[in-house]
Amino acid sequence: MADFPTTARVVIIGGGVVGTSTLYHLAKAGWKDCVLVEKNELTAGSTWHAAGNVPNFAGSWAVMNMQRYSASMYRTLGEDVDYPMNYHVTGAVRLAHSKERMQEFEKVAAMGHAQGLQMDICTPEELLQYNPFMSTHDLAGGMWDPLDGDIDPAQLTQALAKGARDAGGRIERFCPVTGIDRDGDEWIVKTEKGDIRCEKVVNCAGYYAQRVGEMFKPFGGRTVPMVVMSHQYFLTEPIAELEAWTKENGKKVAMIRDVDISYYLRQEKTGLNLGPYERNCKAHWVTPDDPMPEDFSFQLYPDDLERLEFYIEDAMERMPLLGTSGVGRNINGPIPYAPDGLPMIGPMPGVKNAFEGHSFTFGIAQGGGAGKVLSEWVMHGETELDMWAVDPRRYTDYADHDYCLSKALETYGHEYAMHFPHHEWPAGRDKKLSPVDAKIRAQGGQMGAYNGWERANWFAKPGDDTSEEATHTWGRQGPWTQRVKEEVEAVRDGVGVLDLPGFSRFNLSGAGAAEYLRGMIAGALPKAGRMNLAYFPDSRGRILTEMSVMRHGEDKFTLITAAPAQWHDFEVLSKDLPEGLSLTDHTTEVSTLIVTGPEARALFESMGTEADLSASWLSIQPAKVAGLDCMLARVSFAGELGWEIHATNDAIPALYDAVRGGGAVPFGMFALNSMRIEKGYRAWKGDLSTDYSLLEGGMERFIRFDKPQDFPGKQALLNEKQQGVKKQFVTLVVDAGDQDAPYMAPIYHNGEVVGETTSGDWGYRVNKSIALGMLRKDLTVAGTEVEVEIFGKRRTAVVQEDQPLWDPANERIRA
Repeated sequence: MADFPTTARVVIIGGGVVGTSTLYHLAKAGWKDCVLVEKNELTAGSTWHAAGNVPNFAGSWAVMNMQRYSASMYRTLGEDVDYPMNYHVTGAVRLAHSKERMQEFEKVAAMGHAQGLQMDICTPEELLQYNPFMSTHDLAGGMWDPLDGDIDPAQLTQALAKGARDAGGRIERFCPVTGIDRDGDEWIVKTEKGDIRCEKVVNCAGYYAQRVGEMFKPFGGRTVPMVVMSHQYFLTEPIAELEAWTKENGKKVAMIRDVDISYYLRQEKTGLNLGPYERNCKAHWVTPDDPMPEDFSFQLYPDDLERLEFYIEDAMERMPLLGTSGVGRNINGPIPYAPDGLPMIGPMPGVKNAFEGHSFTFGIAQGGGAGKVLSEWVMHGETELDMWAVDPRRYTDYADHDYCLSKALETYGHEYAMHFPHHEWPAGRDKKLSPVDAKIRAQGGQMGAYNGWERANWFAKPGDDTSEEATHTWGRQGPWTQRVKEEVEAVRDGVGVLDLPGFSRFNLSGAGAAEYLRGMIAGALPKAGRMNLAYFPDSRGRILTEMSVMRHGEDKFTLITAAPAQWHDFEVLSKDLPEGLSLTDHTTEVSTLIVTGPEARALFESMGTEADLSASWLSIQPAKVAGLDCMLARVSFAGELGWEIHATNDAIPALYDAVRGGGAVPFGMFALNSMRIEKGYRAWKGDLSTDYSLLEGGMERFIRFDKPQDFPGKQALLNEKQQGVKKQFVTLVVDAGDQDAPYMAPIYHNGEVVGETTSGDWGYRVNKSIALGMLRKDLTVAGTEVEVEIFGKRRTAVVQEDQPLWDPANERIRA
């Protein structure tokens, strides 16, 4: 074709809501030379949807922001692009059958209020003012979300497409992508109409995203971690009583989301639409005898109503109108699921200038915000808000097909489940095991998964309740409480050992390695034989990541970072790696034991350790412990005298036995979290994220403004320093009651939201509930009283001095 675009700045593969929204945002931002290619008629993702639900707010701060943006955008989109749209903002009532669910609603409502959203906690009687047709006799209460509603997906997609075209974007329909190639710095997107050369490419292929992802494997890609699930909903025939109510009130009745039973029920024209997420769910295209077809557009799976019987019966009891009309149509179609049910939006792991925007289980609700986020990644290489919750790099090599399938079945079947702070989901486990995993479990280790690695959260004793049900609480108290207290006290008074497999671990070497790092971090490098913390800012001076830097020689380093950060931080280091430098990942080859407590030095001496145990805080040295070669690093995230033993996997079992034989008490991640919060130590993607600058995060002591290297964000930080920060990192002591402050609980002062918590826990050494967070600058003076909203109750909190609550002078760690 003569007018077929052979070159473009960006090619977007896939014409659903997310793809068109991304094109729309790029074009509106002035990136006009962008092309969307779609193999069929331009449609809304899963073309079988009769209508899409908006916004279905989730408990993730990032997702809530994205969906808030979508709802706001859709309200004016038809007018903005001059395209008619049916968008009904009906509101939704979320039903609670238990105290725990009401607590979750209170938590979500608080997060909503912090973002300027109205979400009201309701009694059962108050729910009836929004939907008078339902039964409420068995409910504990509910939550009213006035922004929820429904929208016609086809109209939404066409409106986005029109807006994109009007702004200069290009859409090629009936243009299947057949392959991907590379020529220098350019991508070649092969289609049935011809090749398109471009700078950047985006995979927005919906439930075909895994197939498109395979095309990128020769260029560093991986199999996309997703599974296609079968999702059914059915539509009733018209209901006269509903039609009369709608005519009288001039609006649709509010949607019902019965999150404990797991379905939504909403008005569709003058009938009802019931969409369950059933526990006995089914995946498709996951076995050789059920292959994915070349083209499933506009097609459906066979009806499977038996799976829905329980949910239909429950919904009929909840809203008897449902049983007064026949089934008009049942729809059973594909819906993509990532293992955690959240989409993948961001850089394609391992592939330069390639991005992903797929696996949306709520594509309509998230599409507007997803297009904004994806366009930011494409244009700027970073996003306005921290979007780690949906970053594709959150899954690494453990996310194989078996993992993805088991987690997708679990996630779909628990779509509306509560995510309690001490609960571990059982599916997809034991993907990566420590060299002493069996020993840990034999001692009562209750395991948690960290980037696929199994670590002990706490150690149970005979008679302790280790059932999954025991963790279904928002409260602090549980079978773990006494054990965690004992573990902390063992570290405080003697010596403890934590088996810590899965630290993300990279070796960097070669002439110029030191200078390369100086240009990436805000601060200074340690001297040889030393280690320090290094902060990597983005272009705005925000906290991109934190790494521990061990320096073995002039240009020889080991960089250690959080387990979930493995692929993210490797990309940070490798993205612009100069020729001649070597960067290698040793995460799976080396493991770590944390040995810490006031008796740690005596323990190492008793084992005949060949090392200088008087070497100062933050020293590193090759050593022999129990006759085995290892690296000793004098550092402790627990805030006590201690060392980390870094050794190859084959040496860890004997080292662990020697440490335990010398009297070290095993402790777990729950105890470590309590102790690190007492010290004010930050955790990645909780306290440390791109939502905050290094100055806001209290990291000025790690910045060297006078160094000659022009590190990322240097000018932004200088400007911020001159103008003064508007908010600052603080430690709060909270009169918390039975629950500690959760992530992103709003902080109030005189009735106004003035900040948010970033993490919280009970400090067993100081015997107080502690929250870390961000607070308006003028309120950060020690002694200032504020309030933290914890599960619907505003709890008094007091700002602390800018120093650790435990061992404020750091005397114990330097002993």
